[in-house]
Amino acid sequence: MADLIINFLGIKSPNPFWLASGPPTDKKINVLRAFEAGWGGVVWKTIGTPVQNVSSRYSSLNYSGRKIAGINNIELISDRPVEINLAEIKEVLKLFPDRAMVVSLMADNHRESWHDLVKRTQDTGAHGLELNFGCPHGMVERGMGAAVGQDPEIARMIVEWVMEVAEIPVITKLTPNVHSVVPVGRAVAEAGSGGISLINTIQSVTGIDLETLVPNPIVSGCSTFGGYCGPAVKPVALKFLTTLAQDPVTSHLLLSGIGGIATWRDAVEFFLLGASGVQICTAAMLGGFRIIEDLCEGLDDWMDEKGYQQISDFRGLSVPKITRWEELNLNYKVVASINQDLCIHCGLCYITCEDTSHQAIVLEKGLPYNTYNIKEEDCVGCNLCKIVCPASGCISMIER
Repeated sequence: MADLIINFLGIKSPNPFWLASGPPTDKKINVLRAFEAGWGGVVWKTIGTPVQNVSSRYSSLNYSGRKIAGINNIELISDRPVEINLAEIKEVLKLFPDRAMVVSLMADNHRESWHDLVKRTQDTGAHGLELNFGCPHGMVERGMGAAVGQDPEIARMIVEWVMEVAEIPVITKLTPNVHSVVPVGRAVAEAGSGGISLINTIQSVTGIDLETLVPNPIVSGCSTFGGYCGPAVKPVALKFLTTLAQDPVTSHLLLSGIGGIATWRDAVEFFLLGASGVQICTAAMLGGFRIIEDLCEGLDDWMDEKGYQQISDFRGLSVPKITRWEELNLNYKVVASINQDLCIHCGLCYITCEDTSHQAIVLEKGLPYNTYNIKEEDCVGCNLCKIVCPASGCISMIER
C-alpha cells in the first residue's frame, strides 16, 4: 500500500491534501468538518487587521453550457477579530493534533506589526505560517498582498522581519500577477523562507451583466477586479511551479502547489512538476469536503499501480522534461490517424482542419454517413483534430 503521509518543513499530515486559505478555512466549524472528512491539513484563512467584506462577492465563468470553468472573487482577508481566529485555531489543534495547521498572515509593512502577529499566532501552537503576498484585490490598494508579491525587495524585507521572530516553519505565498515568480521566489528564499506556495488568484473580470451593463459580481451598481481561481487557472499554476522547481536558487525549497486542483490526477501533475504538497479551495467550495475521499483513494490506487511507495518517489520527475523551445527536436514528426471503427462521423476534425489548419483531412461523402481520412503528406501533427474529436481514442498521433 502507498504511504500518503507527507512531512512539509517538519509539518506532518496524514495525506498531502490541505485546504488552502479561503472561505473553507475561515472558522472553527468549517475546519472541524474538513478534518472529520479526512483532510490532511488546512491553511487558516488570512488573519490581520479585520476588514469589512462586500456583498456580493463571487462570480463565475461558464463555458459551452457547463458550470464552472473558473470563479472570480472580491473577498478580502478574514473579517473577524484576530483574537477570535487565534482562539479557534487553538481549540481545533486540541481536537486534531495530528493534522497540519498552518495560519495565513497579512500585516501592514511595519516590522512591529509583523512581529506582533507572528508571535501571537505561534502562541496558539500552530505548526506553520503562510505569508500572504498574493491577494490581488482590496489589500493591494493598501500596499499589502500582491503589492508585496510583485516587489522582490519588499518581499525580502518582510520575510526577514518574520524570520527574526519565527519559531515555526515559514511558507511564502506568491502572486501570479507578475511576468515571472522567480525574482520574488529567489528573494524570499534568500531571506529565509523555508517553503513557497503558489499560485494565489489571478486578477480578472469574468463577465458583464448585459441587462445592467455592470461587471460581475455586482455591488450596488459597480464592480472591481477580482481574483480568478478554479480549473481554468491550473495551466498557469503548473507553469509558475515549474519555473521555481527549475531555478537553482529556489529548487531546494519545498513547494506547495495551488491552482485549479480538483482531482487526484491534477494533484499528481503538481507533484510531478515539483510540489511536495498541494492546497485546494475552489473544488471543495463546489463539491464539499467529502471530495477528499476520491482524492486520497485515487492517488493511492495510482501510486500502487506505478509501484511508488511515497510521494517523494515521483516528485519532480517531469521537471527535466520541460525545456526551452530551441532545444526541442525539429526532426521529430507525428501525423494524425483516425480509427474508423471509433469514428462517429461528426466531421469536427474536418471542419477545424479545413477552415483553420492545414487542409490535411479528406472528406468522402457517402450514405448513411461521410468518412474522413488523413492526408499524411499535408499533416503537420498539430493535434487540433485530436483535441476537438468527441470520440475517445478515435484520433491518435503516430510517429513518422
